[in-house]
Amino acid sequence: MGSFSPDEYRHEGNAISLLNYHFVFIPKRRKKVLIGGVAERLQQIICEVCIENRWKIVAMEIMPDHVHLFLNVKPTDNPSQIMNRIKGRASHHLRKEFPELLKLPTLWTPSYFVSTAGNISTKNVIEYIAHQKG
Repeated sequence: MGSFSPDEYRHEGNAISLLNYHFVFIPKRRKKVLIGGVAERLQQIICEVCIENRWKIVAMEIMPDHVHLFLNVKPTDNPSQIMNRIKGRASHHLRKEFPELLKLPTLWTPSYFVSTAGNISTKNVIEYIAHQKG
């Protein structure tokens, strides 16, 4: 997904950091709507938001009823801000481009899972996400 090592330290202003977050978020009612064109477009949207915010995608897996996203972020970014930006942009565009998603009251549940992963467990998280489709 990128030409950097997920264990590479970031140099941002006066901070040196290694902040990797593993997110999992799901559609409302855990509906299996993240398939085909919806999944492809969701991946594009996530990539766009990450580029705009200078977040590095370490791993991403879009499953029919949930998304795994492993990001390397700046020390000024917090997990709730990251989720709000990604889920907000995705909901806006996907519901406009795929009217069948309007059957759900909202595209995403308000909740999400997040955990930190430093350089010790980065490899394990990447392997876990890679094996989700298996």
